[in-house]
Amino acid sequence: MRQNNYQGALQKPIGSGYSATSTTEEVIQGIDLTGKIAIVTGGSTGIGLETTRTLTAAGAIVIVPARDLEKARKNLEGIANVELEQMDLMDPQSIDAFTEKFLESGRPLHLLINNAGIMWVPLRRNNRAIESQLATNYLAVFQLTARLWPALKKANGARVVNVSSQGHQFAPCNFDDPNFENREYETLAAYGQSKTAVNLFSMEFDHRAQKFNVRAYSLHPGSIGGTELAREAPIELFQQMGFYDEEGNIIPEVAASLKTIPQGAATTVWCATNPALEDIGGVYCKDVEVAELSSDSTNNGVRPYSLDEVSAKRLWKMSEELTGINFEIN
Repeated sequence: MRQNNYQGALQKPIGSGYSATSTTEEVIQGIDLTGKIAIVTGGSTGIGLETTRTLTAAGAIVIVPARDLEKARKNLEGIANVELEQMDLMDPQSIDAFTEKFLESGRPLHLLINNAGIMWVPLRRNNRAIESQLATNYLAVFQLTARLWPALKKANGARVVNVSSQGHQFAPCNFDDPNFENREYETLAAYGQSKTAVNLFSMEFDHRAQKFNVRAYSLHPGSIGGTELAREAPIELFQQMGFYDEEGNIIPEVAASLKTIPQGAATTVWCATNPALEDIGGVYCKDVEVAELSSDSTNNGVRPYSLDEVSAKRLWKMSEELTGINFEIN
């Protein structure tokens, strides 16, 4: 019988044996990925680069699609078993071109890791008038997964890992105005909506795909130092959130709470590879463990509205309409 995580039915820690300080090196111990093929978006910077490095070291071939090939090539220098391809997540045609090329290779896809994301950006829209955080953080995930479905099915044991965020607590999905056409734009509300959508999609996709031996997970990697996620954020935003003082210096307690990049990528690698998750999917994870349900934003678990069955099905329909893709799983 197929399980599902509707309303957070499966959101209970499973005793992984790991913690917030566990690293990629620890969670990949004893796992052999020889012969496995992975795609890692954002796989040439930050936690994506660490994910790529970890998976290739365990024997996988990793395809890294990137917008800036020169920068990606430089960052990936010296890492074996990496294939670099062109793709811009803000451009639906670019996503289609990338996926078509992969499908033409005839290879199965064992791991799809949707890691790339943007945050703290001003209002921008893609060529379909979709708000940029919704387009990049979520609709690109929907489109990539839909287009790569034949290769995921072919793997007979694939996993789709979607990097979400505790920031899903900033906002639920606004189905009436997802693109901020009739309300004032708030960058954190847009980010929260995009990550809530990631959680809802991961849960619904897992429910539909598990009969083909494909499972899906969403996760919060943690607050991490040294990534490029905040490259466009004004210092005032961090001061407003209590992360920086009036002089523009990071608060010591905040700095001490940040994860390293190998710690930040550990939950992604765990979701992608750990045998303990073979019979469970559609769950939201953090700190290398299945997270607990959280009734309010003071807890860093997962909010019930991002695991709601009605919202998940509504989001699927809206995603098909916004992308023009009829994503039938069969």
